[in-house]
Amino acid sequence: MGLNDTPGASRFTIGIFGKRNAGKSSLINSLTGQSIALASSVPGTTTDPVYKAMEILPIGPVMLIDTAGLDDQGELGAQRVEKSMEALRKCHLVVFVAHSDDKPDPDPEDSTWNLANYLDEEENSFLDQMDRRKIPYVVAVNKMGEATDRLNEKLGRKNLVFTDADLRLGMDRLKKALIDNSDRTEEEPGLTDGLIQAGDLAVLVTPIDTAAPKGRMILPQQQVLRDILDKGAYAVVTREGELDQALHALGKKPRVVITDSQAFRLVDKIVPDDMELTSFSILYARQKGRLEDMVKAARALGDLQPGDKVLIAEACTHHRQKDDIGTVKLPRLIRSIQPEADIQMHSGHSFPENIRDYKVIVHCGACMLNRPEVQYRLDYAEEKGVPMTNYGLTIAYCTGILKRAVAPFGILL
Repeated sequence: MGLNDTPGASRFTIGIFGKRNAGKSSLINSLTGQSIALASSVPGTTTDPVYKAMEILPIGPVMLIDTAGLDDQGELGAQRVEKSMEALRKCHLVVFVAHSDDKPDPDPEDSTWNLANYLDEEENSFLDQMDRRKIPYVVAVNKMGEATDRLNEKLGRKNLVFTDADLRLGMDRLKKALIDNSDRTEEEPGLTDGLIQAGDLAVLVTPIDTAAPKGRMILPQQQVLRDILDKGAYAVVTREGELDQALHALGKKPRVVITDSQAFRLVDKIVPDDMELTSFSILYARQKGRLEDMVKAARALGDLQPGDKVLIAEACTHHRQKDDIGTVKLPRLIRSIQPEADIQMHSGHSFPENIRDYKVIVHCGACMLNRPEVQYRLDYAEEKGVPMTNYGLTIAYCTGILKRAVAPFGILL
């Protein structure tokens, strides 16, 4: 897999935000050295967010997002701003491009110069929001012309740089600021951290059904396998039909068996009680979410009453198969607990705002989302008083093996 094949959810995501005509598109073009975004002096040129995959060492693979102006106007403008705020939920780090029009140029010799006084109320409000949401940010005061380098020398700070994107000035300083501030983000744990060590053996159970992509494995299976190899451990990969035979053929007891959640019931019967068992989806719940909270949310399914609403949320869209997990298998399992549950489906990159009426949200494994986006969704659900779990935990609960499935992580039920 090459650099550009790194999945978006695994990239360090940097969003470019600011008012219309602040120079966001010019800045991302100058930063990448490519014409990624349409740059124009006409306010509102950028409509939908523009994504660009690249590498910034030593951060590694990153995803840059150019967004519409936060002050966009009209009905269409409000929709553009909404899309920008959706993009914000994905960001590990934000570059805020300060709107320098109609403002006096900073004086490099003025040691009392204050950024907050330079920015207007809307701009300061946006940065206050970043502070509240604990999203690290770098402010790029743009369109500074030939004074750019001198301003950086005199007034620049770790999270404040001066740039002129049209003249391609200040880009090295900006890259350094991105690197310096990238370590302020919460480190994402590895998928098998604490579960697999060098020299351990893991068995991966990967069903190959009609929904599996032809000629390759699905993303969670690929990523877990790579994580195991990175740890100096090794894995045996098998379908559920050959699992019993594979276990008997092993020369040593595996450290853990990791299965596709849809095969939980069958795999649980095959794997001896003295072997640890969990699923790919539960590994994602721990890496991107808050596992203990999501376990509690799964158990809340047992409290459903007739007519209670359950939201099944998928973060991507795909061709539905006859026995689709989101629209067929999960509703069937949930109704085995509460036959009269009102189950509704939402799929796509957005997340519904009106969720207060739901008793439980069952989210997909989120392999296409990064940790900041999943954390946002968990926080939003908690704010609205709705417990949120995921597919793997739901299947484990509904099949009666939740206790076993989370025991490898030290969660005792």
